Amino acid sequence: MPEDSQNDERTRAHVFVSGRVQGVYYRANTRDTAREKGIDGWVQNLADGRVEAVFEGPDDDVESMVEWCHTGSPAADVDDVTVEYGDPEGEDGFRIRR
Repeated sequence: MPEDSQNDERTRAHVFVSGRVQGVYYRANTRDTAREKGIDGWVQNLADGRVEAVFEGPDDDVESMVEWCHTGSPAADVDDVTVEYGDPEGEDGFRIRR
């Protein structure tokens, strides 16, 4: 198998999503989508109405999750997505934090 160095690079994205993103299955859809893509990390609601998530995995897959956040679940109405990239911290699996 040819080595594709771009796909071997793992990255971490720390995302904050604002808008109507709580009570619309945003977290469950995020978890399901991340698991389908093989992304590690977590997602949780914040007291201020935003959703916070961390995605760890290959660059391309993490980037596609960040893009997905701009739409999110079908019932969501996303106003803004802010993201900070960093080095992976060893997340394993994807879960909803409560």
